Amino acid sequence: MSFSRRSALLTGAALGVAPLSRARAQANTIRIGVLNDMSGPYRDISGPYGVACTKQAVAEFGAQGFNVEVINADHQNKPDVGAGLARQWYDQGVDLILDVPTSSVGLAVSQVAKEKNKAYINTGSATSDLTGAACQATTVHWMYDTYMLAKSTGSAMVKAGGDSWFFLTADYAFGHALERDTANFVRAAGGRVMGQVRYPFPSTSDFSSFLVQAQASRAKVIGMANAGADTINTIKQAAEFGITRRGVKLAALLMFLADVHALGLQTAQGLVLTESFYWDLNDRTRAVTRRLLPHLNGAYPNMASVANYSAALHFLKAVKDMGVAAAKASGTELVNRMKAIPCDDDAFGAGSIRVDGRKLCPSYLFEVKSPAESKGPYDYYKLLGTTPAGEAFRPLNEGGCSLVRS
Repeated sequence: MSFSRRSALLTGAALGVAPLSRARAQANTIRIGVLNDMSGPYRDISGPYGVACTKQAVAEFGAQGFNVEVINADHQNKPDVGAGLARQWYDQGVDLILDVPTSSVGLAVSQVAKEKNKAYINTGSATSDLTGAACQATTVHWMYDTYMLAKSTGSAMVKAGGDSWFFLTADYAFGHALERDTANFVRAAGGRVMGQVRYPFPSTSDFSSFLVQAQASRAKVIGMANAGADTINTIKQAAEFGITRRGVKLAALLMFLADVHALGLQTAQGLVLTESFYWDLNDRTRAVTRRLLPHLNGAYPNMASVANYSAALHFLKAVKDMGVAAAKASGTELVNRMKAIPCDDDAFGAGSIRVDGRKLCPSYLFEVKSPAESKGPYDYYKLLGTTPAGEAFRPLNEGGCSLVRS
């Protein structure tokens, strides 16, 4: 795959850098590849919006003595496609792969990054295994994971009386990890898991038979271990069957602002969910949202899309700190530098990256507003609670990451 000049955000001319020889120009250019779902069930979570947020980060970083190019591709939610693209990109000079939703794809790309000794920041996959048994020295996991989601949303549902659960689970690495982590929190809180059903991903859009099984279990909570269009369809079909009117609660274990928008407040009102970013959370989140909105075709950023902005900024700061030549020479050393310098941006505020690659930030428990409570477009959340960054994610010594020394 050749680099597309149409996808390059900044060139030497755009940065005001004098023309260089081809070899020298390549040596002075940092390339970021945004690899995500541009056409499938996770498109509206990041997709083109994640690409736009990455480009905004590069634009704000500005002229720092080197050029930056952004390219993107669709991995089609297939591990072999994602791994193949990653290998091709790294071989052709990409210095960072970013985003990569779909945990099976995310884990496959992490292996390629290790093989090529290149930097990889995953902002899209949720599996906590990326900083656990499958951790790599070249991989950073940004913004959220299944442990954080399970602890925040799952624990809150049990405390509210939802002490019996049935899981409706996407049958791949993400769904399995989210079900596993949530079930552990449910049991630890004294709750019971009544059963689970796993559906083929990404080929399923009719969840009626699975919802019937969930209802037959008589569980108080149906835990949706899925995301994106699957979550939207599950909630819509549960409403059509009148499941929630019979007292059963739906636990949206991974849900984004874009999903709430697609559902509409009439259907989504009252749902409890966890995100690590909300545009109206504070002055800094409102400021970055104002800068991003002109590039998002009317959509508002959510924690997945804006994580690309945050991660790309921090990556570029590390490149500047260590120098382009050193950054291009070793993904391991580049990631080590990212871990060594503090994180701070308008999307997530101050933070840090642990030795296992986990980027720390607070998690926020939200309830979706009713139509009457909303004051306008995307005014959808009310804050129920905050878990501090140091408590939101799995303790460092519990993940089984080989990078952690006892």
